[in-house]
Amino acid sequence: MGKSTNITWHKATITKQERHRLNGHKSCVLWFTGLSGSGKSTLANAVDRELHDQQYKSYVLDGDNIRHGLNKDLSFNKEDRQENIRRIGEVAKLFVDSGQIISTAFISPFREDRDIVRGMFEPNEFIEVFVNCPMDVCEVRDPKGLYKKARNGEIPNFTGISSPYEAPANPEIIIQTDTFSIDQSVEKIISYLKSKKIL
Repeated sequence: MGKSTNITWHKATITKQERHRLNGHKSCVLWFTGLSGSGKSTLANAVDRELHDQQYKSYVLDGDNIRHGLNKDLSFNKEDRQENIRRIGEVAKLFVDSGQIISTAFISPFREDRDIVRGMFEPNEFIEVFVNCPMDVCEVRDPKGLYKKARNGEIPNFTGISSPYEAPANPEIIIQTDTFSIDQSVEKIISYLKSKKIL
């Protein structure tokens, strides 16, 4: 239950369906989840570039970027991670309501939190993309040097080292970024969107 009282949800004058007709495509959230270094942000941005080049309305919400502003008050303990994902779910829902294809690139390590976000959306609007990459490959990539710091005890609550990652049970899409190229991965996602008549 929220702390705000005496508030009423105001329906928009323009419906989501009207925005779909104007845009020429439906809206959804591509929820990229996976270990740090698995390639979530790289893939989300590559998909966004392809959508943009094909003149679809799209945007990326990136984990680090969101923590620079909207969620800069949150730490990385379990409770704050859950709140981080809840807020992102609410923001993504607004983007979907605006008629856009939104990509979110967050570790989002807990299955329950992802399922809660899924429940915010209508059927076929939440597309879970499991960016599956072995941890040893993620560690070799380690673009930010985070695994090394986590193993040295410099970063507490680090997913995969001192905090668990719960892989999706039934994701809509699985991308093996240790074997798939970026182009192959993007094509798989675009093909899925077309198969579901979102594009």
